[in-house]
Amino acid sequence: MFSGRALPHPGHMDGQDRLGYEQRLALELAAIGQRLTTISTEMREHSGSVAAAATAVAEVVTPPPAPAAPVSVPVQAPPPAQAAPQPVPPPAQPAGQPPNLWVQRQFPQQPAQFPQQQPWPAPQPRETLFEKLGKDGAGAKLLAWVGGAITVLGVVLLLVLAVQRGWLGPLPRVLGGAVFSGALIGIGAWLHRNPANRVGAFALVFTGFAGLYLDVIAATSLYEYFPEGVGLGLGLAVAAAGVVLAMRWNSQALAVTVVTACAVCAPAVTQGFNVLLAAFLLVLMAASTPVHLHRNWPGLAIAGSLPAILGSLTATLNTIPRDFEASVGVIAATTTAVGIIVALLTVRKRPEDAVTVALVAGSALPALFATTLMDRTSASILAGGVAAVLLAIWMIPDLPRGFTTAAGATGMLALLQTTVIALDGNARTAIVLAEAILLAVLAARLGKKSALAGSLAFGLVGFLMAISTAVPIRWLLEEPRYATGASPGDYAAGLVTAVVLGIFAVVAPWAALKLRVLSEPAKHPFPWVVSGLVALYGAAGAVLSAALLVSPDETGFLFGHTVVTVSWTIAALFLLVKGIGNKALRISGLVLVGAAVLKLVLFDLSALDGVARVLAFLGAGLVLLTAGTRYAKLVATATKTP
Repeated sequence: MFSGRALPHPGHMDGQDRLGYEQRLALELAAIGQRLTTISTEMREHSGSVAAAATAVAEVVTPPPAPAAPVSVPVQAPPPAQAAPQPVPPPAQPAGQPPNLWVQRQFPQQPAQFPQQQPWPAPQPRETLFEKLGKDGAGAKLLAWVGGAITVLGVVLLLVLAVQRGWLGPLPRVLGGAVFSGALIGIGAWLHRNPANRVGAFALVFTGFAGLYLDVIAATSLYEYFPEGVGLGLGLAVAAAGVVLAMRWNSQALAVTVVTACAVCAPAVTQGFNVLLAAFLLVLMAASTPVHLHRNWPGLAIAGSLPAILGSLTATLNTIPRDFEASVGVIAATTTAVGIIVALLTVRKRPEDAVTVALVAGSALPALFATTLMDRTSASILAGGVAAVLLAIWMIPDLPRGFTTAAGATGMLALLQTTVIALDGNARTAIVLAEAILLAVLAARLGKKSALAGSLAFGLVGFLMAISTAVPIRWLLEEPRYATGASPGDYAAGLVTAVVLGIFAVVAPWAALKLRVLSEPAKHPFPWVVSGLVALYGAAGAVLSAALLVSPDETGFLFGHTVVTVSWTIAALFLLVKGIGNKALRISGLVLVGAAVLKLVLFDLSALDGVARVLAFLGAGLVLLTAGTRYAKLVATATKTP
């Protein structure tokens, strides 16, 4: 820092020397100040780079969390106008020099500060039943709710016993039950004002509403004081008041217990499962739906919907020994319509609600079950309407996949039921296979794997129906003189069915390949072999049906089998020629050649006779010779071509 020259002591200088000494000293001090300014600037720049590096390291490398959850202390950031002071690092110490004590005092070593990581909160373990029962106040809640349930059962038993023993009269029973239930509701509302009494208030209120609802059912079904329409309206008002009060008190448990108690005890008052009971259970579903939509209470949705569906199914089942009643079909159709509407409204409001999947599938059961007891026209209309609605919901693009899949599967089931009910004979088989083709095309166009699953299901049902009735195996194996019961109309229907079956055997794997559900035949040949066998059966059935339609005797049978054998051979030649550059087609052609040879040896040689046998062997042999010669030439040409 200094110039290196030793300055003389001021006491040994004269005036002029002293002046020179002071000037040199001033110059040295100015040089020292300039050097200190430069060092300060360099230290600030170095401090900024060190702070940036520490921040980057803290972002990339985080320390492991401590064993115990640390208590996070909020750190208040400095005001925007004031920058946080940056620590100044000490100047570099030259190698080989002793440590500078002044530097250590001015720049003490501090450990690097990293931002403390906040650990994820540990998941809270779910309470077991014993832990819930061991809580303070759990015994009081249990006693209150169990007491309410027993009281409701006591009211039901009292109503039944009063009817059996003839106690009082019908009117005093109805009025007494209404007064008693109203008193319970009033006392519960009064107790609810005190938070300490709310457990008992909930139990009293649910008991009162359940008793009042049962009193309305008894006045309608047992004593016939109210017409059925008026009784259903009063029941709707009572149930709606109970669930609305539960909504105001924000208690899903109260709403669920009110609806459940009404549904469970109602059959004892109506003396069995009948149409009126199904109507009252449907009223509970209608009363609970608005509250469920408003508060997202899945338990209330289940408590309101499940009894209505089961009640309609049981009412339909109870009419089997007797003549079918139109009211059963009406209540079944209404239950299905209300259930589908509720499911659609719920999924529109809350797409993540899993209850809607079960609701849209289960709501269709009452109508579909009721169709089994109706006449053909009414059953076809009802099942077709359910199928149309559910398939329309299945096509809506912005609904959750699980919901639309459930709607589509149930809709396809309703469509199959409609086809089976509306049609009969061989036409039914052809239509089922045509529906399978339509579903396969929709699956490929819309990218819906559920449609492909439905297509395969329809195709399996149609194939079983075809080989049993429409195109039976005996037509391919037995001569007409041994096969009885077939008419020209049956052969015509068999021709159409066999053609549709062959088309399905081609369209279904195409759709599966387009959806990437099925890979190429060279990788997974089994599904392609199955579809090829189905296609061969359809083609053979079409040829035999056409031949028997023209000549329903031995001549038509023999001619048809000859054409089948030759046509298989020609088709194999076509596939081999097209498969020179396509491995899948080449393998299919070779398999078809093998099938034709097996048919010649195993069937044609023994079943055919005379000219038919000669024509089959000559035709197949000449085609195979021509195919072999031509195919070898084509393969050689393709191999030489670069």
